[in-house]
Amino acid sequence: MTEAPVATVSPVFEVGGSVVKDLARDCVRLEVAEGIEGLRTLRAHFLAVGSGAKGPHNRLLHLDGGTIGLGSALRVALGPETRRRFVFDGVVSALELVLGDGEPPLVTVHAEDALMRLRMARRTRSYRDTTDAELAEAVAREHGLSADTGVPGPRYDVVQQLNQSDLAFLRERARLLQAELWATGRTLHFRARGSRAVTPQTLVHGSELLAVRFAADLAHQRSEIVVTGYDAEQRVGIEERAGPEVVETETTGGRTGPRLLRGALGPSTSMRVRETALTGEEAEAWARAEMLRRGRRFVTAAGTTNGSPDLVVGSRLTLRGVGRPFEGEGYYVTRIRHSFDYEHGFRTRFDAERSSLNEVV
Repeated sequence: MTEAPVATVSPVFEVGGSVVKDLARDCVRLEVAEGIEGLRTLRAHFLAVGSGAKGPHNRLLHLDGGTIGLGSALRVALGPETRRRFVFDGVVSALELVLGDGEPPLVTVHAEDALMRLRMARRTRSYRDTTDAELAEAVAREHGLSADTGVPGPRYDVVQQLNQSDLAFLRERARLLQAELWATGRTLHFRARGSRAVTPQTLVHGSELLAVRFAADLAHQRSEIVVTGYDAEQRVGIEERAGPEVVETETTGGRTGPRLLRGALGPSTSMRVRETALTGEEAEAWARAEMLRRGRRFVTAAGTTNGSPDLVVGSRLTLRGVGRPFEGEGYYVTRIRHSFDYEHGFRTRFDAERSSLNEVV
């Protein structure tokens, strides 16, 4: 039996481990969003008047802490009963009351996952003789979180955190190696791309894939990345290069951005100047990561489904019915936004990227 294109099943809210049906009854709009840089966020809008209102002097719901309050542990599930999944697990960080002109009062709840703790701690300090994985483990311990790390990379003599929040600091370290940062429950994950436990999915345009927009863009592609520095111990300059072959190791077929760029516009080299490498190992890792960052985003897709609770950051997609150049597998989800309202029901919007364009026969 084909599922209806509009899923009108209300979200399920758990506060402190208990289901609160009043929140589902009064929810008029919900958004849950996350990207590869970490920090899943929630924004939910609830009617503040209704069958549970107590009277003219105390008529607003969801503001007395009876259903939800600042600091409440909140989990939210979406989807039909047979496919329902928890799409958010975090803590309420803000409450708003909106009293509109001729509109019913709304209470807006904002919540964030465990990485919220990291964005609220700003520091200046130095780490010695460490790797990026060890840095992530140290930061997790300071916030009472367990750590799941798995990022290959160099060992540094010194790494400095300069007036940054712990979240901004780990995001910067992840960017250097093209690692990903996320949280599940009270576990901080700092791992290489492709290490999330996800199930591959196929989306067909005209079925569960309602709309999608593609782009294949050479503007940010480069045929070579160069990272330079100076090795003080050896007293020699450092220069490491990464070329199209780095991207091609992740590609199963088709034409990659760096190769197409060379043929269409000629060779193009990018020099990395934001960071100065102190060892050849650092320069090699950073050059490779920068080439991957650019190459992976050659083909991008922004799509909307009729509600996919299993769709998460890190999902691998096969897209069908979308035109020969963009057809097929190899798409990696980099951002998701689950939403619910009574006009459109349950929708999932995603951004995905792929490093190659199919050959046109």
